[in-house]
Amino acid sequence: MLELFIGFIITVSVGYFIIKRYNATGILLTAGVILLIITGLLGKSILPDNITPTGNILTDALEFIKYMLRYRGGGLGMQIMLLCGFAAYMTKIDANNVVVKVCARPLAFIKSPYILLVVAYFVACLMSLAVSSATGLGVLLMATLFPMMTAMGISRAAAASVCASPVAVILSPTSGDVVIAAEKSGIPLDQFSLGTVLPVSIAAVITMAIAIFFWNRYLDKKNNTPMVKTDITTINVTAPSYYFILPFLPIVGVFLFNGSTIPGVKLDIYTIVVMSIFISAVVDFISKRFNGKETLDDLSVCYDGMGDAFKSVVMLLIGAGVFAQGLMSIGAIDNLIGLAEQAGAGGIALMLILTGITMVAAIATGSGNAPFFAFVELAPALAGKLGLHPAFLIIPMLQASNLGRTISPVSGVIVATSGMAKLSPFDVVKRTSVPVLVGLITVVIGTIITVPMSL
Repeated sequence: MLELFIGFIITVSVGYFIIKRYNATGILLTAGVILLIITGLLGKSILPDNITPTGNILTDALEFIKYMLRYRGGGLGMQIMLLCGFAAYMTKIDANNVVVKVCARPLAFIKSPYILLVVAYFVACLMSLAVSSATGLGVLLMATLFPMMTAMGISRAAAASVCASPVAVILSPTSGDVVIAAEKSGIPLDQFSLGTVLPVSIAAVITMAIAIFFWNRYLDKKNNTPMVKTDITTINVTAPSYYFILPFLPIVGVFLFNGSTIPGVKLDIYTIVVMSIFISAVVDFISKRFNGKETLDDLSVCYDGMGDAFKSVVMLLIGAGVFAQGLMSIGAIDNLIGLAEQAGAGGIALMLILTGITMVAAIATGSGNAPFFAFVELAPALAGKLGLHPAFLIIPMLQASNLGRTISPVSGVIVATSGMAKLSPFDVVKRTSVPVLVGLITVVIGTIITVPMSL
């Protein structure tokens, strides 16, 4: 319990200093290093199994920072930088203004920006079927839908929260955590994903959409946030109308190439974004009557956007990763697992305990997969002792891990979307909090109604 207490105190301290407007990246890195050093002093292993120890507690902590710089800087970080660079390039060549001009006309009959917000949320949820990564999808939506939403009168915080929320509820029947959940439940994947998880997920998406409408409207009125649509007559568009398609090239590419829609061709998101930038540059080059100097000058904005993304978003992700590793290595998560094992409760009570612990762990670590993968191992054994159906415990845990990530100020998707929107992570978490709570309640009730408690 000492480890859990230490993890709790440092987590609360991190939240306090971030609220006090201390630099979030520095606070997370400092807290993570402190946790790693304490872990070493307690005689525990600091580093994951795939990293070779250096032989010293302090240098082990620094070794993990190096690992995160290589892993997140070159992996997810590069994806974020590419998409941020692409978004900056779309603004430079005026493609985003073309989108606003074109979309404003058919959407003009919708007077409420909150209805547009809900429509955008449903579109984002459908995108989650093609992009399984919460952070990857969030960044993609920020680069494509976010400018259009804000131009339509939706506040930056509300728009960013929608971009952060589509993977809060799992819809994809083939995602990795669904596959593991089906295996641990002892149910065939198709029956588990389509017959049990999907109906609960759809119900949660609908209730969350309702909550998004009313909660954002309440916050905007409370904070006196201006919700003013851009007057399209004041937008001076210099780009041709066919530039409308350019901001959506990454989305089109994901559906065509990432999901293997075209047989024999499968590209990852990195190649798709590079290809989108290349196609946009070629189109711009031709449209500007083969003015190569101007085209290359415009492309430099793309590189500037990538650099800004590394400074403001990627480094924050690295800090969050170091902090999460500190919490896990010190044993805070293992202590939470121990509490779940000791819970001598009935079926519904045990389900609520496991769901709550999974969600707390997801909020603390910012990870949707890690807490679920850790706790799902408990479910079959605990269910067997009480004669419960494993799926009755596992389905709410599965959803809680993703819902918890959506209200974690240190999660990749919150950090990335808030950074791109130039907001505090807490501004976005405030917007996602009530819809996530509504979604969790819907998941619990839906599980009780649709999944048999006993074998």
